[in-house]
Amino acid sequence: QVQLVESGGGSVQAGGSLRLSCDPYLHHFWCMGWFRQTPGKESEDVVFITHDGITNYADSVKGRFTVSKDTTKNTLYLQMDSLKPEDTGMYICVAGVGRSNAGFCRRSHQGQGTQVTVSS
Repeated sequence: QVQLVESGGGSVQAGGSLRLSCDPYLHHFWCMGWFRQTPGKESEDVVFITHDGITNYADSVKGRFTVSKDTTKNTLYLQMDSLKPEDTGMYICVAGVGRSNAGFCRRSHQGQGTQVTVSS
């Protein structure tokens, strides 16, 4: 059974930064990534990275967020800079075996999430 555990969320002011972690990084899955969930809104795919390092970002985070993996620590990271209030949400790590219809990581497994709150 796959268990993904996220950490690193918190409360920051607009313009600040956070780094999220997801453990473990699952080498045998085609992709891993992040989506965010805000109450009353549809979930939004944020980014994914494939096993061979190809990435895809949502337009809303391009240039501000960076996904990476540390194979020695077996961890997936999401560096979030220049945060905006609209980035507020529960950030959930996913692992998948292919691409979704929306062009992101198809969510075969996911964690419980870590909350990010950005105040103006």
